[in-house]
Amino acid sequence: MKRICFTLQVKRHRLDEYRERHRQVWPEMQHALRETGWKNYSLFLREDGLLIGYLETEDFEAALTGMAGREVNARWQREMTDFFESADRRAADEQMHPLSEVFHLD
Repeated sequence: MKRICFTLQVKRHRLDEYRERHRQVWPEMQHALRETGWKNYSLFLREDGLLIGYLETEDFEAALTGMAGREVNARWQREMTDFFESADRRAADEQMHPLSEVFHLD
């Protein structure tokens, strides 16, 4: 199992709405994430908009590809795109680039 951590930047004026949307993640979206190998998935949001994502998966590229093929993910990403700082307006799941792990305490 691989541990994946990534960062994104949420627009400061959309923080409250972003939090609210994640209190109500669609059940079919949650099911798709689980089905495509996203385990122990968490998001953490700082007041300046820094978003830290963490998940565990066997294969991150396969997990991303699996979600990319899901209609529910396409709908979710369309609704969420405007929440993120992005020069090219790519969907958040296209901007996830894992950070390098430098330490892990078993």
